[in-house]
Amino acid sequence: MFTFIIIVIALIGILMTLIILLQSGKGGGLAGIAAGGTQQVLGARTAPDILEKATWVLGAVFILLCIATNFAIDRGTTGPSIIQQGAQEQVQTPVAPPTNTPPPADDNQ
Repeated sequence: MFTFIIIVIALIGILMTLIILLQSGKGGGLAGIAAGGTQQVLGARTAPDILEKATWVLGAVFILLCIATNFAIDRGTTGPSIIQQGAQEQVQTPVAPPTNTPPPADDNQ
C-alpha cells in the first residue's frame, strides 16, 4: 500500500508540474506554446479557470496523500535500530579495569 501511494504522489507531482507550467503568468510562461490548443478546445475564458481548479485539486490530493503515507507505513516488522543495537553491545561488553602500572620512564634524562 505504501509503495502504491508513493507512486500516485509522484504521478500527481509530475502532472501538477505540467499544469502549473501551462498556466499563464505575468510573462506568459509556457502557456503561450500550448495556448492555441487549450483555447481552441476549451475556449479563451475557461482554459485558465480549469487549469487553476486542477492545480488546487491536485495540490489538495497531494497533501492528503503525503499525510496518508504516515499511516500506511508498516511498523509491525521493525526491530531495534542500529543505534540501539550499538548501545546494547557497548553495555554488554565489559571494560577492562585500569591497571596501576607506572608510565614508562623517559630515557632522555
